[in-house]
Amino acid sequence: MSATRTIALGFCLIILTGTLLLMLPIATREGQETHFLDALFTAASATCVTGLVRYDTYTHWTFFGQIIILLMIQIGGIGFMTITLSFVMLAKRRIGLNQRILMQETVAAPQVGGIVKMTRLIIYGTLFLEGLGAALLAFHFCPKFGFWQGIYFGIFHAISAFCNAGFDLMGIVEPGSSLISEAGNPYVNFIIIALIVLGGLGFFVWYDLLQARFHFRETKLHTKVVLCVTFLLIISGAALIFLFELEGTLYKDKAWEERILCSLFQSVTPRTAGFNTVPLNQLTSRSQVIMIFLMLIGGSPGSTAGGMKTTTMAVLVCSVYTTFRRKKSIELFHRRVDDDILRTAVTVAVFYIGLSFCAALAISAIDQTSFMAAIFETVSAIATVGSSLGITGNLSEISAVILTFLMIVGRIGSVTFLLAFSSGAGAPKSQYPMEKIPVG
Repeated sequence: MSATRTIALGFCLIILTGTLLLMLPIATREGQETHFLDALFTAASATCVTGLVRYDTYTHWTFFGQIIILLMIQIGGIGFMTITLSFVMLAKRRIGLNQRILMQETVAAPQVGGIVKMTRLIIYGTLFLEGLGAALLAFHFCPKFGFWQGIYFGIFHAISAFCNAGFDLMGIVEPGSSLISEAGNPYVNFIIIALIVLGGLGFFVWYDLLQARFHFRETKLHTKVVLCVTFLLIISGAALIFLFELEGTLYKDKAWEERILCSLFQSVTPRTAGFNTVPLNQLTSRSQVIMIFLMLIGGSPGSTAGGMKTTTMAVLVCSVYTTFRRKKSIELFHRRVDDDILRTAVTVAVFYIGLSFCAALAISAIDQTSFMAAIFETVSAIATVGSSLGITGNLSEISAVILTFLMIVGRIGSVTFLLAFSSGAGAPKSQYPMEKIPVG
């Protein structure tokens, strides 16, 4: 099979395995079998590192169920091919060309050469950052929940944050509360933010930064675009949410420092972690629109995050600027971008926006919910974010299936998903006559 079909099939098999395991009575606190669709929804959400849930993770699932969810988050976050290659390397077996190509597709590497070295970086880097994050979070959770449970909570939330999954165990405080109880805690907030951003930059960006010894000018164009767009989105998103909430009631009783911290956190998590430190349904409609926009963009190619990706957004914006300045080609950091990349970017944007909009119309009609809540839910699903305005658990089974499909498509990637079902036929040798049509 082609690399794209192998990746798509691999994710589906992991989801199916997770579904069957979560259906076991041992996986739930009540000791009863979970409905197939609910187990499927949870498995898809975990494997696709989304975070949308039908049941609260802590109060519904046992330790066994939580570990299954955590394993799916880890596999889905760094990619099943990364896990496979790591076992092949441990067994000291030869890694074939097909495996290298699959790994290249998984991490969005520009070339097959050096892919084994990058795989080692991904494994060691992931273990180091998640371990560091878990240790730091454990210092906070151990005094609150006890030593062993505090360590477990640190590990779970570190993996969930780094993989941009959004699953949490804070149902021990209040079911469905996410990190609202830690809204005013800078220590926890900045650890989670750091893990989300590092996971969302992309594995190739790590590799390139190390190769360039963290000299920005010596990095490749991809790394420059990712770092600049990520910084601009975080700062502008936080500023807009802060300003829009001045007119709302959510920040009314909060100190200025906590308002800034909450705004920053809610600017980072839509891309695409899914945690929240404030009730999202109490945000103003303008802040919710900003979050939808941030969710659509998401993280960067080859990362643990989803969405259209930062590079897609950069190419589209620069295309508008190029047309406005009447230039012939898109230019970024004194480099020219190929026209094929623009066509791919437009395809991705149209696919994500169109599918989210159509799915939102369907869910709004089926469940009689507001369109704002429905579009927030569908964008959150296809961008693998996990944020919700509180309607996920009350949706019908048909709507749950729609969201499950969106999560799978979002994690696999729109281009990979389309190529997986394409015929594979090449471009025709002949070309039709060209004729211009007016647009705009």
